[in-house]
Amino acid sequence: MSQPDQEAIGALPRDGLPVELSIELSPEAKDAVERVGDLSRERFAPRADEYDRSASFPEADFDDLFDAGLLAPTAPRESGGLGLGPLCGDAFGLWMMTKEIAKADLSLARCWEGHANSLVLIDALGSPEQQQRWFGGVVQDGEKWVAWSGEPRAPKPGEANSFGTAVTRVDGGWAVSGNKVFATSATGADWAILLVNRAGPGGARHADDAGEGLLMLACRLADSTVSVDDSWWDPIGMRATVSHLVRFDDTFVADADVIGEPGSYLREGWQTAFIPHYGASFLGAAQAAYEYALEYVIHQGKGGDPYVQQRVGAMLINVEAGHLWLDYVASLWDGGHREEAQLCGSRARHVIEHLAEETLHHCIRACGARALVRPSPIERILRDLTFYLRHDNDDHILATIGRAALGETHDPSFYKP
Repeated sequence: MSQPDQEAIGALPRDGLPVELSIELSPEAKDAVERVGDLSRERFAPRADEYDRSASFPEADFDDLFDAGLLAPTAPRESGGLGLGPLCGDAFGLWMMTKEIAKADLSLARCWEGHANSLVLIDALGSPEQQQRWFGGVVQDGEKWVAWSGEPRAPKPGEANSFGTAVTRVDGGWAVSGNKVFATSATGADWAILLVNRAGPGGARHADDAGEGLLMLACRLADSTVSVDDSWWDPIGMRATVSHLVRFDDTFVADADVIGEPGSYLREGWQTAFIPHYGASFLGAAQAAYEYALEYVIHQGKGGDPYVQQRVGAMLINVEAGHLWLDYVASLWDGGHREEAQLCGSRARHVIEHLAEETLHHCIRACGARALVRPSPIERILRDLTFYLRHDNDDHILATIGRAALGETHDPSFYKP
């Protein structure tokens, strides 16, 4: 069987953008996106199936990112980072890096998001001493970060566990007891930013005091009082995020490791800087499905089928639309239009969720059942995307967008009524 026509498949050059789009990346971002794209194709994608089957942290992928000088994307350049992201004036560059990673492995992209977003918080709210210490650990030693909030307040049917943390003021810092779930990168990260509330369990999403008691505590995960229960995490998809249950037994966090002022995370709306970042991962899954379908139907000689042509055309339009939405939101962040960017990010995330689902559907329809037989990447993308899209409730997102349009009170961070 002949190889597919690379001219036909090559609608996506090395920077990962459809040639029909005229979106420009900064020189720094273009270089980073091309390099992470090469790693994603040559190393991350071939490993993704094994990480998924074993539900293990993609350690070798992070080692490659570190060796390539790509592990500090959102740290400022003067600190040894790439200077990308919504705080550095190049949000689109960061999101295109994430999209390239997500094309190879959505689980890896989620771990990467948590790491990159944590560095944004350190840059935004950390003291100069903290920034020097922690950025240095990433750039020089390859330390990996993540941020954890997950403390569901109600159990699901048949669930015996209760979740939540309590934080107590002690001499020189804070003591944390209890547990968190959905703790992404639990067995891979070196540091976790714990979002805990002095008012009681609930983390950030369930803050009962308007979030003014919400603390961000940087916890070194090698601490002997921190333990991981890997029996809780057995999901249908996103398995390699190793988002286990993590327990804290009077874990001490010194005042020197407290990030920002109490309540600053919610008061300043930092979650809104990360919402479109999820959309970049969804877009990566959509583009991976489109590229797979394009190669598949050319290999199979199905390009002359008008129904296949329609599905390929719809996939291309969806991928283009996702890029345009992210570019628009990035322009708002980069231009300093923060309030508008916060709400527009949710609109982009909502739209891209549906574009990604539809694109995957078109891919499966065009390629048939064999696309869902392991080790096909489409089988894994279907499971991963289905699970990851539940990260936020799209019904609540859309209602929040509507409340904002109507001038009603709304929560742009966690979509609470």
